[in-house]
Amino acid sequence: MRKRRHRTRAAHAVVAAAVLATAGCNAAGLEAEAGASRPSAAPPPVWDTSPDSIAAVGDSITRGFDSCMVLTDCPEASWATGSDASVNSLAVRLLGLTGAAQRSWNFAVTGSRMADLNSQMAQAVRKKPQLVTVMAGANDACRDSLDAMTPVAVFRAEFQAAMDTLRQALPRTQVYVSSVPDLKRLWSEGRTNALGKQIWKLGICPSMLGDADALDAAATKRRDTVQARVRAYNEVLKEVCAKDHRCRFDNNAVFDYRFGTDQLSRWDWFHPSRDGQARLAEIAYRTVTAKSPLKSPRTAP
Repeated sequence: MRKRRHRTRAAHAVVAAAVLATAGCNAAGLEAEAGASRPSAAPPPVWDTSPDSIAAVGDSITRGFDSCMVLTDCPEASWATGSDASVNSLAVRLLGLTGAAQRSWNFAVTGSRMADLNSQMAQAVRKKPQLVTVMAGANDACRDSLDAMTPVAVFRAEFQAAMDTLRQALPRTQVYVSSVPDLKRLWSEGRTNALGKQIWKLGICPSMLGDADALDAAATKRRDTVQARVRAYNEVLKEVCAKDHRCRFDNNAVFDYRFGTDQLSRWDWFHPSRDGQARLAEIAYRTVTAKSPLKSPRTAP
């Protein structure tokens, strides 16, 4: 009897242990399933489509040069930070008129090349903007001769240095980078105006616009060489920007824009008019506010 009771108790113990083990496994499995089905918090987006302050760096285009009067900066007509209602600048579109006046700054300088961008960026970081706009490179191609154009490798190093200056001070600030405009189209459109061609003779972008009516092999080769350099600059802007998660290149939207004479200054037929500045502002706004940099839309003429 004792042996039988002992065996019975042992059997009950084994069964109980098995039941408890099974229950434990099932509980753990249920907890694992519950944990797996619990949604995790989504990470914040890297790109903010509504930055609250803007600093602009670059050259005469960002200064609105020749858009209001001859041989004069007109920052109020700047595509980036201007207050002119006909332009509806990027700053006004993002911040409103009052916000643009209080929280946007223009550090661009007429005549600047990429070599000058680093010092402008150093000024911009002092304002701690949430977005920096960059439009530079036209003057690197617009030189007195082809040999004087900025080498592509140097252009890359200068742009990278400016980006490094920004990142060392403001790692979370966003950057919008505009492509260099199509200088050959500027020549093609502007050469139809007799006054414009006379003004070009004063020394505006001689590498592309010099001898505007010349169509011989040498002139064609010269313009094609400048055009190839501009394309190479744009490739550099794209590649350097692509390495930075908080940088958006316009995917050549400015370069590809099929502007006409209405978008050119009536004083020099080279710089953007107010209408041209408005087109630049529209391209920038669409790029900055796009959900994905790969889908940044381009503006139709």
